[in-house]
Amino acid sequence: MGKRDAIIPPGRQALYDKHRYSAAIRSGDLLFVSGQVGSREDGSPEPDYATQVRRAFERLDAVLREAGCSFDDVVDVTTFHTDPEAQFEALMAVRDTMIGAPPYPNWTAVGVTWLAGFDFEIKVIARIPQAA
Repeated sequence: MGKRDAIIPPGRQALYDKHRYSAAIRSGDLLFVSGQVGSREDGSPEPDYATQVRRAFERLDAVLREAGCSFDDVVDVTTFHTDPEAQFEALMAVRDTMIGAPPYPNWTAVGVTWLAGFDFEIKVIARIPQAA
């Protein structure tokens, strides 16, 4: 494997520099996207859960687009939740507007006790489409 091919959407470089990670790494025809959270522009957690989830999906969408992908290219999803049972309905309402129609990607949801002040995080693996 050669040097990592990092994908960082515009306006987010400082965040990734500060925390020492890449938004995504391209490896062959796969894109491995780091966990995205619903932060405000200053990096703080969005307090409203549904809005936090929507912002996380929007951040994910920006990373996918920067790599030439869309949600249609996502093959594997992992989500992290601080209170899965209470949050599920709000999550699914946002998810349904972002993920699209079947066939759906694989999905694993994990309950956690800490997400650095956030209540939701999403990470994915996507297949990068071939250039036309």
